[in-house]
Amino acid sequence: MTDEEPNSNDRPAKRGVPEGLWLKCPECQATVFRKQVDRLLGICPECDHHFKVGARTRLEQLLDVGSFEEWMTDMHSVDPLGFVDSRPYKDRLKSEQKKTGMVDACIAGRGYLRGRPVVIAVTDPDFIMGSMGSVVGEKLTRATEKATELRLPLIIVSGSGGGARMHEGILSLMQMAKVSAALGKYHEEGGFFISVLTNPTMGGVAASFASLGDIVVAEEKAMIGFAGPRVIVATVKAPLPEGFQTSEFLMEHGFVDRIIHRKDLRSELAAFIDYFEIAPAKV
Repeated sequence: MTDEEPNSNDRPAKRGVPEGLWLKCPECQATVFRKQVDRLLGICPECDHHFKVGARTRLEQLLDVGSFEEWMTDMHSVDPLGFVDSRPYKDRLKSEQKKTGMVDACIAGRGYLRGRPVVIAVTDPDFIMGSMGSVVGEKLTRATEKATELRLPLIIVSGSGGGARMHEGILSLMQMAKVSAALGKYHEEGGFFISVLTNPTMGGVAASFASLGDIVVAEEKAMIGFAGPRVIVATVKAPLPEGFQTSEFLMEHGFVDRIIHRKDLRSELAAFIDYFEIAPAKV
C-alpha cells in the first residue's frame, strides 16, 4: 500500500491578519491598531491625528448614551435633473446609502449632552463627501426651526469636502440661503448656535451655515475654506501662506473662536451651553 498525497483541500487554511484590523495614519504613516484608535475617539495614538468619523459615531461620542431621538428619517433625495456624470445620480445615491448605511449625508434630531437638552445635526464626510443637497439643507433648516420653537441650543457638526451638491444644480445652491435664513430667525429669537468644524469643512458649507455660529470651534488641523488651495493659487497667481486653510491658521486670523481636541469636545460644548443659559420651552 502506498501513502497517498494529502488533498490540498484538506489542509488547514493559513491564518492571516483579519482585514481592517490595522490602520495607516495619513499624518505620521504609522500602522496603528484600529481598536486602539476607536478607544481614543478616532485619534492616532502616535501623532494625535484626528481621523474622519461618520455622523453616527460622532453622535455617540458627543451625546449621552441612548438619548438621541432622530428626526426626518424618511426624507430621501430625488434626481430632479436626471444628472449623469461617471454614472447616474440615482445609482450614486443607492451606492452611497449601501456604503454608509445612511439615507443622505445628514442626521438631525434631539438629544442630551451631559444632561443638557440640545438639537444637533451632523453631516457625514463619507456620503458624497458630505455635500449639501436638498435633503441636507431641508434637515438643517427644520432642525434649526425646531430649536427655535423649543428654545434649545443648536449644535451643527460640519464634515463636508464637497460643499453644495452639483448633482442637484441650483436646488443645492439654494440650501445655503435657506439654512442661513433659518439661523437668522433663530438668532433673533435668542437662540444659541455652536458650529463645530471638522476635517474637511469646505465649499458652500463653509460659506454659509458653518461660519454663522455664535461660537465657532474646530478640531485640530482641520481643513476649512471655500475653494481648494490649487484653485486659489491659480486664481491669485501667488503662493499661499504656510498652514493656509487649517483651523490653526483660521483661529489666528479670527475666523475660529477655539480649537478643541476631540477628547475634550463633549465637555467644552456642555460648558458653552452652561454659560449661555437658555431656558427650554415646555414640551
